Amino acid sequence: MALYGWIIYNGFLKSDKFVDFAEMLQEAALERGHEAEIKTNVDVLNVLHHDGSNPIYDRLPDYVLFTDKDIYLANTLERLGVNVFNRSRAIEVSDDKIKTYEHLAAFRLPIPLTIVAPKTFGQPLHVRHPYIRQVLDQLSFPFIVKEAFGSFGEQVHLVHDEDELANCLEKIGSSPFVFQEFIEESRGVDLRLQVVGEEVVASMKRISETDFRANVTAGGRMEPYEPNEWEKRLAVQATKAIGAHFAGVDLLFGKDGERYICEVNSNAHIRNLYDCTNIDASYDIIKLVERELKS
Repeated sequence: MALYGWIIYNGFLKSDKFVDFAEMLQEAALERGHEAEIKTNVDVLNVLHHDGSNPIYDRLPDYVLFTDKDIYLANTLERLGVNVFNRSRAIEVSDDKIKTYEHLAAFRLPIPLTIVAPKTFGQPLHVRHPYIRQVLDQLSFPFIVKEAFGSFGEQVHLVHDEDELANCLEKIGSSPFVFQEFIEESRGVDLRLQVVGEEVVASMKRISETDFRANVTAGGRMEPYEPNEWEKRLAVQATKAIGAHFAGVDLLFGKDGERYICEVNSNAHIRNLYDCTNIDASYDIIKLVERELKS
Protein backbone atom coordinates (compact mmCIF):
# COMPACT_ATOMS: atom_id res chain seq x y z
CA MET A 1 0.00 0.00 0.00
CA ALA A 2 1.26 3.47 -0.89
CA LEU A 3 2.36 5.76 1.90
CA TYR A 4 -0.14 8.50 2.65
CA GLY A 5 1.19 11.91 3.67
CA TRP A 6 0.09 15.44 4.41
CA ILE A 7 2.21 18.50 3.70
CA ILE A 8 1.06 21.26 6.03
CA TYR A 9 1.80 24.96 5.72
CA ASN A 10 0.30 28.04 7.36
CA GLY A 11 -2.92 29.23 5.76
CA PHE A 12 -2.52 32.75 7.08
CA LEU A 13 0.80 33.44 5.32
CA LYS A 14 0.08 34.87 1.89
CA SER A 15 3.53 34.63 0.32
CA ASP A 16 3.80 32.21 -2.60
CA LYS A 17 7.10 30.86 -1.23
CA PHE A 18 5.26 28.86 1.45
CA VAL A 19 2.97 27.22 -1.12
CA ASP A 20 5.94 26.60 -3.40
CA PHE A 21 7.83 24.71 -0.68
CA ALA A 22 4.78 22.52 -0.03
CA GLU A 23 4.33 21.87 -3.75
CA MET A 24 7.97 20.85 -4.17
CA LEU A 25 7.59 18.29 -1.37
CA GLN A 26 4.28 17.04 -2.78
CA GLU A 27 5.73 16.59 -6.26
CA ALA A 28 8.63 14.55 -4.87
CA ALA A 29 6.28 12.43 -2.76
CA LEU A 30 3.97 11.73 -5.71
CA GLU A 31 6.92 10.75 -7.92
CA ARG A 32 7.99 8.32 -5.19
CA GLY A 33 4.55 6.69 -5.37
CA HIS A 34 3.01 8.26 -2.26
CA GLU A 35 -0.45 9.64 -1.82
CA ALA A 36 0.28 13.21 -0.78
CA GLU A 37 -2.08 16.04 0.03
CA ILE A 38 -1.28 19.67 0.74
CA LYS A 39 -3.19 21.12 3.67
CA THR A 40 -3.04 24.32 5.67
CA ASN A 41 -3.20 24.53 9.45
CA VAL A 42 -6.71 25.88 8.86
CA ASP A 43 -7.77 22.70 7.04
CA VAL A 44 -6.72 20.46 9.95
CA LEU A 45 -8.88 21.07 13.00
CA ASN A 46 -6.86 20.84 16.20
CA VAL A 47 -9.28 18.98 18.48
CA LEU A 48 -8.27 17.93 22.00
CA HIS A 49 -10.46 14.99 23.10
CA HIS A 50 -10.62 13.65 26.65
CA ASP A 51 -9.79 10.08 25.60
CA GLY A 52 -6.96 11.07 23.26
CA SER A 53 -8.82 10.03 20.13
CA ASN A 54 -9.49 12.01 16.98
CA PRO A 55 -13.25 12.32 16.39
CA ILE A 56 -12.80 14.36 13.19
CA TYR A 57 -10.79 12.32 10.68
CA ASP A 58 -11.62 8.85 9.41
CA ARG A 59 -8.11 8.43 8.07
CA LEU A 60 -4.95 9.93 9.45
CA PRO A 61 -1.77 10.09 7.34
CA ASP A 62 1.24 7.84 7.75
CA TYR A 63 3.34 10.97 8.01
CA VAL A 64 3.16 14.75 7.96
CA LEU A 65 5.76 17.07 6.49
CA PHE A 66 5.16 20.03 8.77
CA THR A 67 6.46 23.18 7.06
CA ASP A 68 4.63 25.43 9.52
CA LYS A 69 5.43 26.72 13.02
CA ASP A 70 1.98 25.92 14.50
CA ILE A 71 3.51 23.88 17.32
CA TYR A 72 0.16 23.16 18.99
CA LEU A 73 -1.11 21.41 15.86
CA ALA A 74 2.14 19.46 15.43
CA ASN A 75 1.91 18.35 19.07
CA THR A 76 -1.64 17.09 18.56
CA LEU A 77 -0.70 15.12 15.45
CA GLU A 78 2.17 13.47 17.32
CA ARG A 79 -0.11 12.53 20.22
CA LEU A 80 -2.41 10.88 17.68
CA GLY A 81 0.51 8.69 16.59
CA VAL A 82 1.30 10.47 13.32
CA ASN A 83 4.95 10.63 12.29
CA VAL A 84 5.71 14.35 12.01
CA PHE A 85 8.78 15.66 10.15
CA ASN A 86 10.34 17.68 11.60
CA ARG A 87 9.24 16.85 15.11
CA SER A 88 7.34 19.52 16.96
CA ARG A 89 10.14 19.94 19.49
CA ALA A 90 12.72 20.53 16.75
CA ILE A 91 10.51 23.14 15.10
CA GLU A 92 9.96 24.83 18.45
CA VAL A 93 13.70 25.02 19.18
CA SER A 94 14.50 26.22 15.66
CA ASP A 95 11.81 28.90 15.75
CA ASP A 96 13.19 30.36 18.99
CA LYS A 97 16.74 31.56 18.37
CA ILE A 98 17.48 31.67 22.09
CA LYS A 99 16.61 27.99 22.42
CA THR A 100 18.62 27.27 19.29
CA TYR A 101 21.76 28.87 20.76
CA GLU A 102 21.17 27.11 24.09
CA HIS A 103 21.12 23.74 22.29
CA LEU A 104 24.17 24.55 20.16
CA ALA A 105 26.10 25.69 23.24
CA ALA A 106 25.09 22.53 25.11
CA PHE A 107 26.61 20.49 22.25
CA ARG A 108 29.78 22.64 22.43
CA LEU A 109 29.32 23.82 18.84
CA PRO A 110 30.91 27.11 17.68
CA ILE A 111 28.59 30.12 17.88
CA PRO A 112 29.31 33.85 18.16
CA LEU A 113 29.50 35.13 21.73
CA THR A 114 25.83 35.47 22.71
CA ILE A 115 24.19 37.18 25.69
CA VAL A 116 20.52 36.49 26.34
CA ALA A 117 18.52 39.57 27.33
CA PRO A 118 16.72 39.18 30.67
CA LYS A 119 12.99 38.63 31.01
CA THR A 120 11.46 42.02 31.90
CA PHE A 121 7.75 41.17 32.28
CA GLY A 122 6.66 43.75 29.75
CA GLN A 123 9.04 46.51 30.76
CA PRO A 124 11.44 47.80 28.09
CA LEU A 125 15.17 47.52 28.67
CA HIS A 126 16.70 51.01 28.42
CA VAL A 127 20.22 51.70 27.24
CA ARG A 128 21.12 53.33 30.58
CA HIS A 129 20.08 50.30 32.59
CA PRO A 130 22.96 48.75 34.60
CA TYR A 131 22.44 45.48 32.74
CA ILE A 132 23.41 47.17 29.47
CA ARG A 133 26.64 48.33 31.11
CA GLN A 134 27.48 44.68 31.76
CA VAL A 135 26.71 43.80 28.14
CA LEU A 136 28.96 46.58 26.88
CA ASP A 137 31.77 45.21 29.05
CA GLN A 138 31.55 41.97 27.05
CA LEU A 139 30.72 43.18 23.52
CA SER A 140 32.29 45.95 21.47
CA PHE A 141 30.42 47.96 18.85
CA PRO A 142 29.31 47.07 16.30
CA PHE A 143 27.36 44.05 17.51
CA ILE A 144 24.16 42.23 16.66
CA VAL A 145 20.82 42.54 18.39
CA LYS A 146 18.71 39.58 17.29
CA GLU A 147 15.09 38.97 18.20
CA ALA A 148 14.25 35.43 19.25
CA PHE A 149 11.47 35.10 16.69
CA GLY A 150 11.79 36.15 13.09
CA SER A 151 12.52 34.98 9.55
CA PHE A 152 14.52 36.00 6.49
CA GLY A 153 16.86 38.19 8.55
CA GLU A 154 14.17 40.79 9.19
CA GLN A 155 14.57 40.82 12.99
CA VAL A 156 18.37 41.01 12.99
CA HIS A 157 19.88 44.43 13.74
CA LEU A 158 23.47 45.70 13.57
CA VAL A 159 24.11 48.51 16.07
CA HIS A 160 27.18 50.73 15.89
CA ASP A 161 26.85 52.92 18.99
CA GLU A 162 24.71 53.60 22.04
CA ASP A 163 22.25 55.79 20.14
CA GLU A 164 21.54 53.00 17.65
CA LEU A 165 21.31 50.53 20.51
CA ALA A 166 18.80 52.75 22.31
CA ASN A 167 16.63 53.00 19.19
CA CYS A 168 16.85 49.25 18.67
CA LEU A 169 15.88 48.46 22.26
CA GLU A 170 12.92 50.83 22.00
CA LYS A 171 11.79 49.12 18.80
CA ILE A 172 12.08 45.62 20.27
CA GLY A 173 10.32 46.53 23.52
CA SER A 174 9.80 43.53 25.78
CA SER A 175 10.19 40.87 23.07
CA PRO A 176 12.86 38.24 23.81
CA PHE A 177 16.20 38.82 22.10
CA VAL A 178 19.95 38.32 22.31
CA PHE A 179 23.01 40.53 22.07
CA GLN A 180 25.57 38.84 19.86
CA GLU A 181 29.13 39.32 18.67
CA PHE A 182 29.33 40.60 15.10
CA ILE A 183 31.66 38.47 12.97
CA GLU A 184 33.22 41.14 10.74
CA GLU A 185 34.82 38.56 8.42
CA SER A 186 31.31 37.41 7.48
CA ARG A 187 29.84 40.84 6.74
CA GLY A 188 27.50 40.33 3.81
CA VAL A 189 28.48 36.70 3.23
CA ASP A 190 27.50 33.33 4.68
CA LEU A 191 26.93 29.68 3.76
CA ARG A 192 23.66 27.77 3.60
CA LEU A 193 24.05 24.00 3.93
CA GLN A 194 20.96 21.82 3.52
CA VAL A 195 21.17 18.81 5.81
CA VAL A 196 18.98 15.74 5.37
CA GLY A 197 19.66 12.98 7.88
CA GLU A 198 23.41 12.44 8.09
CA GLU A 199 24.26 14.23 4.85
CA VAL A 200 24.67 17.70 3.43
CA VAL A 201 22.79 17.36 0.14
CA ALA A 202 23.27 20.87 -1.28
CA SER A 203 25.12 24.06 -0.39
CA MET A 204 25.47 27.63 -1.54
CA LYS A 205 27.28 30.82 -0.64
CA ARG A 206 25.13 33.92 -0.18
CA ILE A 207 26.67 37.33 -0.82
CA SER A 208 25.42 40.88 -0.38
CA GLU A 209 27.32 44.03 -1.35
CA THR A 210 24.74 46.30 0.30
CA ASP A 211 23.76 44.66 3.60
CA PHE A 212 25.54 43.02 6.54
CA ARG A 213 23.03 40.18 6.13
CA ALA A 214 23.51 37.83 3.19
CA ASN A 215 19.90 36.61 3.00
CA VAL A 216 18.65 36.37 -0.57
CA THR A 217 15.37 37.87 0.64
CA ALA A 218 17.35 40.93 1.80
CA GLY A 219 18.89 41.34 -1.65
CA GLY A 220 21.79 38.92 -1.55
CA ARG A 221 22.97 36.84 -4.50
CA MET A 222 23.93 33.19 -4.41
CA GLU A 223 26.48 30.88 -5.94
CA PRO A 224 27.09 27.12 -5.61
CA TYR A 225 29.54 26.13 -2.88
CA GLU A 226 31.36 22.90 -2.14
CA PRO A 227 31.74 22.64 1.65
CA ASN A 228 34.71 20.93 3.20
CA GLU A 229 34.32 17.99 5.56
CA TRP A 230 34.49 20.15 8.68
CA GLU A 231 31.73 22.43 7.42
CA LYS A 232 29.58 19.42 6.58
CA ARG A 233 30.20 17.93 10.00
CA LEU A 234 29.26 21.19 11.73
CA ALA A 235 26.01 21.41 9.79
CA VAL A 236 25.02 17.82 10.57
CA GLN A 237 25.90 18.28 14.25
CA ALA A 238 23.86 21.50 14.41
CA THR A 239 20.86 19.72 12.91
CA LYS A 240 21.17 16.93 15.46
CA ALA A 241 21.57 19.45 18.28
CA ILE A 242 18.05 20.79 17.74
CA GLY A 243 16.64 17.31 17.16
CA ALA A 244 15.75 17.81 13.49
CA HIS A 245 15.68 15.27 10.67
CA PHE A 246 16.54 17.97 8.14
CA ALA A 247 17.46 21.65 8.30
CA GLY A 248 19.05 24.56 6.52
CA VAL A 249 22.16 25.50 8.50
CA ASP A 250 23.76 28.93 8.09
CA LEU A 251 27.48 29.21 8.75
CA LEU A 252 29.52 32.38 9.19
CA PHE A 253 33.13 32.90 8.14
CA GLY A 254 35.55 33.69 10.96
CA LYS A 255 39.24 34.48 11.24
CA ASP A 256 41.83 31.95 10.07
CA GLY A 257 39.27 29.66 8.46
CA GLU A 258 37.00 29.45 11.50
CA ARG A 259 33.29 28.83 11.07
CA TYR A 260 30.43 29.80 13.36
CA ILE A 261 26.88 28.49 13.32
CA CYS A 262 24.53 31.40 12.78
CA GLU A 263 21.12 29.74 12.57
CA VAL A 264 19.47 26.34 12.13
CA ASN A 265 16.20 26.48 10.20
CA SER A 266 14.02 23.39 10.51
CA ASN A 267 11.68 24.70 7.79
CA ALA A 268 14.25 26.11 5.40
CA HIS A 269 12.77 26.81 1.98
CA ILE A 270 14.68 25.00 -0.73
CA ARG A 271 13.68 26.87 -3.90
CA ASN A 272 16.65 29.26 -3.86
CA LEU A 273 19.00 26.36 -3.22
CA TYR A 274 17.50 24.51 -6.19
CA ASP A 275 17.77 27.58 -8.43
CA CYS A 276 21.42 27.97 -7.40
CA THR A 277 22.62 24.36 -7.49
CA ASN A 278 19.98 22.49 -9.54
CA ILE A 279 19.69 20.07 -6.60
CA ASP A 280 16.13 19.45 -5.40
CA ALA A 281 16.41 18.55 -1.72
CA SER A 282 12.72 17.62 -1.55
CA TYR A 283 13.53 14.17 -2.96
CA ASP A 284 16.14 13.61 -0.27
CA ILE A 285 13.58 14.62 2.36
CA ILE A 286 10.99 12.17 1.01
CA LYS A 287 13.56 9.35 0.90
CA LEU A 288 14.48 10.14 4.52
CA VAL A 289 10.79 9.87 5.50
CA GLU A 290 10.64 6.47 3.82
CA ARG A 291 13.70 5.25 5.71
CA GLU A 292 12.37 6.51 9.02
CA LEU A 293 8.99 4.84 8.54
CA LYS A 294 10.68 1.51 7.74
CA SER A 295 12.97 1.63 10.78
